[in-house]
Amino acid sequence: MNINQAVVTRSRAGAGSVLAANRVLRNTYLLLSLTLAFSAATAGAAAALKLPHPGIIITLIGYFGLLFLTARLRNSGLGLVSVFALTGFMGYTLGPIVSAYLSLPDGHQLVMTAMGGTAATFIGLSAYALVSRKDFSFLGGFLMAGVLVAFLAGLAAVFFSIPALSLTVSAAFILLMAGMILFETSRIIHGGETNYIMATVSLYVAIYNLFLSLLQILGITGSSD
Repeated sequence: MNINQAVVTRSRAGAGSVLAANRVLRNTYLLLSLTLAFSAATAGAAAALKLPHPGIIITLIGYFGLLFLTARLRNSGLGLVSVFALTGFMGYTLGPIVSAYLSLPDGHQLVMTAMGGTAATFIGLSAYALVSRKDFSFLGGFLMAGVLVAFLAGLAAVFFSIPALSLTVSAAFILLMAGMILFETSRIIHGGETNYIMATVSLYVAIYNLFLSLLQILGITGSSD
């Protein structure tokens, strides 16, 4: 009887964890779709109004400041306000960049190709993680170190105006953000991430950097033809 009770208890706990993971996944994708739409709207408004880019310093301060605020408020209703503030701000920083690419001869094609590549990559990798249910938690340390190195290299490329380094950093970020999508999706379905606000932020940042990196590579290779 005790053994049977233990089996039943274990089964109920397993079912409960699956339901909780599915709920986090559903809420994450819902919030992610809303924040992407809001970010796209702010980017479009910034591009249409020809607003200037805030610069690398203000961008970093705004990003890390709002990221810290979102992490602090992740368990309250204000966390939703904070995550929209973060994604809206990042959309605004993207607007002038997209506007600059649209001014190129094949600018519209470049932007649409980058958007399509980003969508295809995200959907494909997410589907693979969901269907295979593989545990990609082993990527955590590598991704953290890789993002830090790529981030510092990216800053060096900006401040010292090194196009070749910038291209290399963009290629590295594509691989790292692809790994981030697998890692974060795996964390959600295996119960490693139980807060849908932070899961949304992680996936949004991966999509944002993936799009920006693809756009930069397409712009550099296209201009060199």
